[in-house]
Amino acid sequence: MSDSNPHNMNGNSFGELYDLVCVGFGPASLAIAVAIHDQGISPRVLYLERQHEFRWHGGMLLPDARMQISFLKDLATLRNPRSQFTFLNYLHSNNRLVAFTNLSTFLPFREEYNAYLTWCASHFDRYVRYGQETISIDPHNGPNGKVESWQILSRDATTREITIIKARHVVIAVGGSPKMPPSLSSPTPEGAIIHSSSYVTTIPKVLADKNCNHRVAIVGGGQSAAEIFNNLQQNFENVFVTLYVGDSALRPSDDSPFVNEIFDPDRVDDFYTLPVEAQKDTLQRNRATNYGVVRPELLDRLYESMYHQRLHEPDETKWRCKIVPRREIVSHQKRADGTISLQFRNTIDGQVSSSESAFDLVIAATGYVRDAHKSMLESTKHLLMTGQYDVTRDYRIRYRADSVSANCGIWLQGCCQDSHGVRTEDFAFLRDEFTDFYSAQ
Repeated sequence: MSDSNPHNMNGNSFGELYDLVCVGFGPASLAIAVAIHDQGISPRVLYLERQHEFRWHGGMLLPDARMQISFLKDLATLRNPRSQFTFLNYLHSNNRLVAFTNLSTFLPFREEYNAYLTWCASHFDRYVRYGQETISIDPHNGPNGKVESWQILSRDATTREITIIKARHVVIAVGGSPKMPPSLSSPTPEGAIIHSSSYVTTIPKVLADKNCNHRVAIVGGGQSAAEIFNNLQQNFENVFVTLYVGDSALRPSDDSPFVNEIFDPDRVDDFYTLPVEAQKDTLQRNRATNYGVVRPELLDRLYESMYHQRLHEPDETKWRCKIVPRREIVSHQKRADGTISLQFRNTIDGQVSSSESAFDLVIAATGYVRDAHKSMLESTKHLLMTGQYDVTRDYRIRYRADSVSANCGIWLQGCCQDSHGVRTEDFAFLRDEFTDFYSAQ
């Protein structure tokens, strides 16, 4: 990377043309920054991030939550074990390497992994502009009529000032947006219905009064739902919590060795060349690795806690913490006192019934939508080869060669599962797709 700083963001436009602008500065863009650094190349690079500081899934940084992948799948190790940006070097730099080895684990606390990512991000501060929301990415034609660069329209989250940034190459890696079921999307009292992504920041406000009981409902059956249920169960004795699961039971994630091979780098090549129907079938078969499932050790912990309740109180209706399976939420109602009642459909017989009690807080642990690129790239739709945002093996959007210069492109990260498989959700890897063309400059 060049050591010269990007132009001042207070202006209406950057006069320079960047080689690369990454929209979003989460793990994917951070991995690109690390790879560029490790290759010793110096393109003109800028990273735009909507948050005001680096923070990875800040709303779910629970004290006892652990990573679901090995720390060896960090930002650098599998690509370059000698990189200064490995997780082990982070531990060494912070005088915790020996102590960490005594834990005998490959799964660090999520808090510590966030600290590792933040430590890595701090090395690139001069290339990052935080508090910048990307509104659109528009084509810019050169003298020959072809698109030769892109104009990124960015808005300052504080001042609302608009800035135009020009780049030859753009990577969109903005992560997912909270996915709320339609049955929970209508207006409710402030804070009464939230997504799991804001759990950590919301709970202290909603459950501030320790002298009264609170009732909380969780909707979902994956890792986030289970972690929140466990956190409320263990840390809030004045909270009555019910977890509503659509399946017949909470299901374990599968991280056995043979199954884990689906995350190997060469598996992307295999998956990408499969027929569309075979890709869909493979994705469905691999869902148990990461979607709607819970790590077995957390399931064991939850079951022990539930058993402890049964030991002291045989009557389940009196339990403080409950798990109700086979329930699909269909609607909610706001009551006069500000609480929320829920209506569920039984997934076996289809009967609809109301929750036994009203809730002070409803938490939707219902996943994320990964389609933010579509609105950003609206003005480029006429340039697409197929009318869809199809990507090549190296994640480059397929634009028409007669309209977009070969030395100008847009790449997608974190939203290419249909074409590249579940490995696209594993930020731990970074092959050289995004840096090879710079090495040739």
